[in-house]
Amino acid sequence: MAELKTTPNIAYADDFYADLLAVHEGLSEKESEALNARLILILSNHIGDREALGGALALAATPK
Repeated sequence: MAELKTTPNIAYADDFYADLLAVHEGLSEKESEALNARLILILSNHIGDREALGGALALAATPK
């Protein structure tokens, strides 16, 4: 399986988080969920590696 990066790896992570919150501003819960789904699909397509995506699904489904 492809090794996933699980340590912080986003330049200006706080700015990205602020952008993520801003894009959700004013949306209903349903609209926000739809935006998240579209974002996941866009990023998954960009990654393109089915093995890495499967690993990410497994990691995300693991309770912390």
